[in-house]
Amino acid sequence: MPVGKKTFGVFGVIALMAAASLPAMAGDWDSVPEKKATALKLYMHPKDALARVTGPDSGKTLFIDIRTPQEAMFVGMASAVDANIPYLVMPELPEWDAKKNVYKLVPNSGFMTAVMARLEAKGLTKNDTVILMCRSGDRSAAAANLLAKAGFTKVYSVLEGFEGDMSKEGRRAVNGWKNDGLPWSYELSKDKMSAL
Repeated sequence: MPVGKKTFGVFGVIALMAAASLPAMAGDWDSVPEKKATALKLYMHPKDALARVTGPDSGKTLFIDIRTPQEAMFVGMASAVDANIPYLVMPELPEWDAKKNVYKLVPNSGFMTAVMARLEAKGLTKNDTVILMCRSGDRSAAAANLLAKAGFTKVYSVLEGFEGDMSKEGRRAVNGWKNDGLPWSYELSKDKMSAL
């Protein structure tokens, strides 16, 4: 059967539609802002993370909210996360950061130990998928780099985080887990919260 222009056009449209429905590949991440870039160059959008942790590979994935417990308590937390393990924490005696006009956060000395414990509890290794989500993608990138240095091979950063990027009006209303309408709650599960 000869292939005419119409047949080729139909197949071309079908191919384009199929390609558009695939998860974003490495080439789509060329414009990741430097502060959100990771050594492994593995990223997900919130909807991709939800699909991963609710799909057939959910048992082979560890999904961690790395925000502070205070953020989870007052802003809410994604229902699909396995654990809240803060990468940075508020020190006992908070110190003001005059450049950023916020309180300084310090590294959580128990971060790596807590991640390893959650990984082992799921029967996973450093070669399985770990997804990290913070407020807007900056801290998750730094935490992903820390895990990569420790030998983790598949650490993904959720680019827009839980609250998303800032709008021109100064609100986190552009993107992110909450703004995408994905499942979250103010009710926290003690089993998901890490002891500090």
